[in-house]
Amino acid sequence: MGETDLIGVVTVTYNSASVLKDFLRSLTAQTHRNFLLFVVDNSSSDETLRILGDCKDERLRIIANSQNVGVAAGNNQGIRAALEAGCSSVLLINNDTEFGTGLVSELDEALDEYQAEMTCPKILYFDDSSRIWAAGGRFLPWLGYRSAHYGEGELDRGQFDTPRAVTYVPTCCVLIRASVFERVGLMDERYFVYVDDVDFMYRAMKMKQKLVYVPQSKLLHKVGRLTGGSESPFTARYGTRNRVYFMLQHLGALSSIPMLAMYQLYYAAGLLVRKFSPDTYVIKQKAVYEGIRMWSDSRRAKTGLCRR
Repeated sequence: MGETDLIGVVTVTYNSASVLKDFLRSLTAQTHRNFLLFVVDNSSSDETLRILGDCKDERLRIIANSQNVGVAAGNNQGIRAALEAGCSSVLLINNDTEFGTGLVSELDEALDEYQAEMTCPKILYFDDSSRIWAAGGRFLPWLGYRSAHYGEGELDRGQFDTPRAVTYVPTCCVLIRASVFERVGLMDERYFVYVDDVDFMYRAMKMKQKLVYVPQSKLLHKVGRLTGGSESPFTARYGTRNRVYFMLQHLGALSSIPMLAMYQLYYAAGLLVRKFSPDTYVIKQKAVYEGIRMWSDSRRAKTGLCRR
């Protein structure tokens, strides 16, 4: 791996005009010049496509969808295009990010240095770059393999400055060898948005694909800038629905029942202590049943395919 490696950079836009110029500025300044940028736009109604059209970089490839197909499906479109173009690896990256000129080369070189299939940087909050958003991550088996970020919210004092293998990282920024997609598959498009990266990383972990956290590589993330934050109705619905679907899909109904019961207690307690508003509580309750229906529909679809 090195400066000659052709890397496919994949980002999904949806009304991303407020962050896109800074993202493009960071990317086009990279010392690793041999990349193709695949921007998959999910029918933005703001100035996103105009900004992309004004970008004259010959490495830019725009895939414009006529409707919002979601982040998971958008990433898959970009991944397929990158693989078809002969890219040796794919960098999945959010466009609500800014980063230094060495990000791509650092992640690329680390693939060989650590004999890894995937590499990820230290991700810091854009609004407070002294604090960590994700120094890699892990799965919590006792919580239904819920994902967790190392160091989230902590002051960066160098406590996560040692490169190491981790089991999870959000696809906010992760470099993935092309061969991983052959073994693990693509994103599960049923998720639409949220938990799709958890699902992918869980499958990669099961397939023993090595993921290495590279702390010398840093990225600033404008957390929640494009989705309304962690308390928005949008996040409440999709985050809850997709967690339920993930557990049922990977752990099965019997193993998921205790976790679903615990979630119900958590939601009720959150309502009582006013952590959740009554409206958010209702959204979460509806999302639980929506996740169960997703899983049921998925099982029926698989059964139908097997019978044909």
